[in-house]
Amino acid sequence: MSDKVLRQIAIYGKGGIGKSTTTQNLTAGLTENGKKVMVVGCDPKADSTRLLLGGLAQRTVLDTLRINEADVSLENIMREGFGGTKCVESGGPEPGVGCAGRGIITAIGLLERLGAYTPELDYVFYDVLGDVVCGGFAMPIREGKAKEIYIVASGEMMALYAANNIAKGVAKFANKGGVRLGGIICNSRNVDREVELLRAFSQELGTQLIYFVPRDNVVQRAEINRKTVIEYDPTAHQAQEYRDLAKAIDENQMFTIPTPMTQERLEEILLEFGLMDGVEDYKI
Repeated sequence: MSDKVLRQIAIYGKGGIGKSTTTQNLTAGLTENGKKVMVVGCDPKADSTRLLLGGLAQRTVLDTLRINEADVSLENIMREGFGGTKCVESGGPEPGVGCAGRGIITAIGLLERLGAYTPELDYVFYDVLGDVVCGGFAMPIREGKAKEIYIVASGEMMALYAANNIAKGVAKFANKGGVRLGGIICNSRNVDREVELLRAFSQELGTQLIYFVPRDNVVQRAEINRKTVIEYDPTAHQAQEYRDLAKAIDENQMFTIPTPMTQERLEEILLEFGLMDGVEDYKI
């Protein structure tokens, strides 16, 4: 009997931090190493699998249900991407109607009923919209679907505010759903003393800076060509960075209930690293 455990991981982070890019590139690193992965895009923009699919726009779960709710199969909502990755986009409601978070709840429920979570899978990644941890967007945390959470951040002030708020959500649901924080992934913005800041921030949260992804223009070139870096230029230094990130996730053994900071403590750290200079009475 197999003792393999399916690892379900949710990736959170401030909008625009490069969360979807990071998720797809580390997924490429895992599949290149023989791992079987499913990526569930949990953003109404439905762009969480674009690089894995070579830019192919696939119909979202919600759009598919709107067309024919009575006859939906996995073939209607799942496409195979780079390295055999199974790609699904939850989608969102029509503009101005309903709650986008419901798409996540509906998509995961449908995938479960259709048998998408097969024994061969090693990983399921949920790429979740921005820093929203309320309502449907908290579903992977609240319902214990994702047992591991990683937060993509940088040395920028708003990215760290968002990361601290996400940590609050993880801490809130840790006892009920068994969810744990696996670490902070720094998607570098070349901020002064960025590594030191992220290490101090992670330590304060009671977690680790699991990986520092350097900034490299090859990422943008790969995106323009609608590919992950590993597919676009497998010999690039950045491709190896994503392979190393994938290895760090695969081998991670440190999972904690975070200890989120008060706003006052967070601002103390930001002041120490010079990020609050010129910011008066800033409140999120």
